[in-house]
Amino acid sequence: MAKGILQFKGVVELADKLKRNASLNDVKNVIKMNGSEMQRSMVRKASFVKGYQTGTTKRSIKLIIKDNGFTAHVAPGTHYSYFLEKGTRYMDAQPFVGPAYYPQKEKFKRDMKRLMK
Repeated sequence: MAKGILQFKGVVELADKLKRNASLNDVKNVIKMNGSEMQRSMVRKASFVKGYQTGTTKRSIKLIIKDNGFTAHVAPGTHYSYFLEKGTRYMDAQPFVGPAYYPQKEKFKRDMKRLMK
């Protein structure tokens, strides 16, 4: 299963700035909104044109909100989704996680910076 990791440096400074400028509920809303948008984008991009498609991977993409609303986990649930994303020696890659993740990552950063102003 393809996964992306987003790490922040300066979390203490971020927390201090957020305490002054925004409430934690605002942060939770940004996380929930961005997770939801990424899930919708990933589902849209999971239309595979090469080979046999049943829609199982598309239906298996779920959004899970964890850590009291501070983590949004979006991932496909099929065991073969990694092979669709990366390809094999017998089939070309048909990426759907990366094209949904990278633009959303930039939007999330912008949204968090907006909260800190």
